[in-house]
Amino acid sequence: MVDENDLKHDIEPSSHDFDIGQMLAVESTPEEERRVLRKLDFVLIPLMGAAYFLQFLDKLALSQATLFNLREDLNLHGSQYSWTSAVFYFGYFFWSWPSSYVIVRLPIGKYLAVSVFVWGGILMCHAACTNFTGLMIARFFLGVGEAAIAPGFTLLTGMFYTRAEQPVRQSAWFFGNCIAVLIGPLIAYGIGSIGSAPIETWKLMFLILGAITSAYGIVLFWFLPDSPNKAVFLTQNERAIAIQRTLKNKTGILDNGKFKWSQAADALKDPQVWFLVLNSFTSNLCNGGITTFTSIITAGFGFSDLKALLMQMPQGGAQIVFLVLTSIACTFIPHSRIIAMILNTIVSVIGLILIWKLNPAEQVGRMVGLTLAVVYAINLPISLSVVTSNIAGFSKKSVASALLFIAYCVGNVAGPQFFHASEEPSYPTGIKAAMSGLVLSIFFLICLLAYYIWENRRRDRLHGSPEEMTVRAELQDELSNKTDREIDSFRYLL
Repeated sequence: MVDENDLKHDIEPSSHDFDIGQMLAVESTPEEERRVLRKLDFVLIPLMGAAYFLQFLDKLALSQATLFNLREDLNLHGSQYSWTSAVFYFGYFFWSWPSSYVIVRLPIGKYLAVSVFVWGGILMCHAACTNFTGLMIARFFLGVGEAAIAPGFTLLTGMFYTRAEQPVRQSAWFFGNCIAVLIGPLIAYGIGSIGSAPIETWKLMFLILGAITSAYGIVLFWFLPDSPNKAVFLTQNERAIAIQRTLKNKTGILDNGKFKWSQAADALKDPQVWFLVLNSFTSNLCNGGITTFTSIITAGFGFSDLKALLMQMPQGGAQIVFLVLTSIACTFIPHSRIIAMILNTIVSVIGLILIWKLNPAEQVGRMVGLTLAVVYAINLPISLSVVTSNIAGFSKKSVASALLFIAYCVGNVAGPQFFHASEEPSYPTGIKAAMSGLVLSIFFLICLLAYYIWENRRRDRLHGSPEEMTVRAELQDELSNKTDREIDSFRYLL
């Protein structure tokens, strides 16, 4: 029997607003745990997935708007269009680091909901732009509004799911991204087909998508939980079970409320963090260019503007197929996450080679290449599951997530600069730069895999293989406010 008073002496004081004794007193059956898991899946995943669907739909809007004369109406010339994409990531970069602090100090669910509401309003402001300067300002603040979403969802996934469950759940809410790629062109096609609109089509697109996004922010405010012990869709007993389920994670899901600067320093000194950061930067050299210019590249294959929108739909289909295959493999095949990321990246490199090497007349082959070229994007939820599974300490995790997304921003800023206006619509320099980034990404993933194998073996030599721990010991580690490098029994998942 666990002595609650002894346990309270063993753990570091924190700001938890739940009763430790009450939580430990709850004895759950496997069926009760499965019921809690089903509730989490039926509520959390759709909430996060729909938000991520809207985020990527809104991100695609700029590229799609180029087919409805946005560049001509705003008199964009030379590299100005490239910079309107890049400045979005400047805004994302600007707020990523402060957000890693704020997200720990504030109720995470409410903070994310307000962020969604604000970004929807900023998206609507795009319709008021009349020149390059106005568009740059709107894009910057849109990046600020969206900066908290993916890191926040990463932290929420770590709060509610075990390490084994996280890959498929990260992929599940990221599925919204794939659906946006699949049906986003269809939505844009529908808006573009409105014949009697009183304003320009590209303005109407921003107004409609922005209004829907802000409305959804209100939904999140009421239903997205801040932590397992505040989930309104769970009973008191189910909340205790939800917390107990994740004790073995040892990743500090319950120590939010106080930012620990020592954990921030630990993140900056951790090799795994920097391998993840470098992978994020290099892979997003491709992402920044391909996402921004995909509509122009597709139109350059010989399709009309509206048909070019519809021809982007197979990209979403390819992402869905590889996302499902990868998430299943990562769930049921041990030590397969990083290997799956490497294989996905290789598929995208092959796609870019097809675009680069095939003659312009080979339209089908080049479209196949463009479809395969976006498969690398599904590595994002897997890399986020690596963060939630392998980085312990809530503050360290938030800093690592921020660094990951800062690298994401830098890569997305740099990538479009290789797509020179003089090379439109084939952009050979940009395609080669994107391909080089993915090859470097493969290298850093191999380095990360080697580091995890080496570190796990080193810990086994020093401390022996981790043994089955009691609930008391698991809770002691979970509430210890320690990082993965400070917990002797912690082993990295591959």
